[in-house]
Amino acid sequence: MSSAGQYSAFADVAIFDAVRTPWVDLGGALAQVSPIDLGIKVGREVLARTGIDPLAVDSVLAGSMAQASFDAYLLPRHIGLYCGVAQSVPALGVQRICATGFELLRQAAEQLRDDVQLALCVASESMSRNPIAAYTHRDGFRLGGGVAFKDFLWEALYDPAPGLDMIATADNLARRYDLSREVVDRYACASHQRALQAQKVGAWVEEIVAVDNQQFELQGYQPRSISLPRHATAVTEDSHPRPTDLPALARLRAVHAGGVQTAGNSCAVVDGAAAALVGRSSACTRPPLARLLASAVVGVAPEFMGIGPAPAIRLLLQRSGLNLDDIGFFEINEAQAAQVLAVAQALELDSARLNVQGGSLALGHPLAATGLRLVMTLARQLRQHNLRYGIAAACVGGGQGMALLIENPAYRA
Repeated sequence: MSSAGQYSAFADVAIFDAVRTPWVDLGGALAQVSPIDLGIKVGREVLARTGIDPLAVDSVLAGSMAQASFDAYLLPRHIGLYCGVAQSVPALGVQRICATGFELLRQAAEQLRDDVQLALCVASESMSRNPIAAYTHRDGFRLGGGVAFKDFLWEALYDPAPGLDMIATADNLARRYDLSREVVDRYACASHQRALQAQKVGAWVEEIVAVDNQQFELQGYQPRSISLPRHATAVTEDSHPRPTDLPALARLRAVHAGGVQTAGNSCAVVDGAAAALVGRSSACTRPPLARLLASAVVGVAPEFMGIGPAPAIRLLLQRSGLNLDDIGFFEINEAQAAQVLAVAQALELDSARLNVQGGSLALGHPLAATGLRLVMTLARQLRQHNLRYGIAAACVGGGQGMALLIENPAYRA
């Protein structure tokens, strides 16, 4: 390991399969569903699709950023138990904010170096259930003393080290890379258009599992369940992609005076969960979804946190011996339009290979789950176009970047 970041190379590691729920807008049909139950849903589904007995799982890794239920501490353990994994199998909570989905895969690959043969990775995020919280009232409410209740969902976007929120860090990148409001809006418009087209042709159908009212039984224990609002019978597709155009985006007010970021060119706030099953390539009885070859994670200045994917991708390429031309597609999380454009400019990326089905500006960004979505979407794109290598990457609040290198096991030269 060098001071420039952490790089890990993996041999014989495969993502057997991966699925996700639809990403649903804040306050939508999944708003009252516990992230634990969403995680159980996708965990069970990925096991069912692979035909693998849950009792064959050796490790459960799960991530969720928000304290979105009173039993949040138990999220990894309960996901494993209610997915049918043996009681003797341990469960671990994983957190690297927006790169949590990547970190789940990295840690699973690391565990395969030892005794683990099969790891269930689940990421689940309920942005809607982020609490209104106070941290200073444990001793009671004193006369005249104002206790500060704040919106955790909003306050979590603020980094007190540089004294900036995430939007302001993207505005910093817009100034550094000379990105105008028009250029940023144009990228956001393209992301929405690409996503709408992808949705129209069914590009995500294979990775999405419908969510409906369901009960999860566990012998000897209390059942858990998913209960949708009365008006919703089943949730089958992402809810946020919608038609827009440049004039509509241009009418939106910038979040910060003099900045370029608006509600229209920043990622959507959504709820959702994703799961992947990770094991040894040599143990696959059918072609896996992808091979996981390497990971890289780096730190960057918090006030420019959005640039993180650029040095992470550089490190990944340098240590793996590949170059940009070897990579078929890039999936880089669209936290903000200025942020992903700055990364593309820094790396001189070809836009035709970047987020070709749209990104989080159109789909949304359920923090912990996004990394898994990026990887499963990328893997299926590589398979569809018979391309060998792909890179998924994301910036991380506080100033980090993380990237994963995957390979298409069905590639034919």
